[in-house]
Amino acid sequence: MKIVVEALVNPTEDPGKVEKTLGAVLKGYTLEKRELSKETILLRAKAQELNSLTPLQALLRQDRIRDAARAILFSGVDGKTIRFSLNKQVAYVDYVSFSEQDEELPLGSINVEILCDNPESVIDWIAPRSR
Repeated sequence: MKIVVEALVNPTEDPGKVEKTLGAVLKGYTLEKRELSKETILLRAKAQELNSLTPLQALLRQDRIRDAARAILFSGVDGKTIRFSLNKQVAYVDYVSFSEQDEELPLGSINVEILCDNPESVIDWIAPRSR
């Protein structure tokens, strides 16, 4: 399994706060920082264990949106990859709001990509049916 969570640090943002948003959905990650321009940095968190997604799983349970999340996660499946985006601003305050991959958000998105052998079982673990 390979999990990659990315977010841009805009010129007006504190890199530490953006890193906190990555930690809201992923734990036990290694962090890469890449300067895209003088003013923009890409933060990329990588993990390889399913339980690294425990923070995301907990937020979905806390917000009681597992069934809606399941639909979004399944719509993001392409072969052995699950892709979805989260609102960065909302994740910073420990909530979940899904966004479209190309949606323009004031501070941008957190883009998540999970490469795994069985996407359905991963989605069942992250967001089990509530009923």
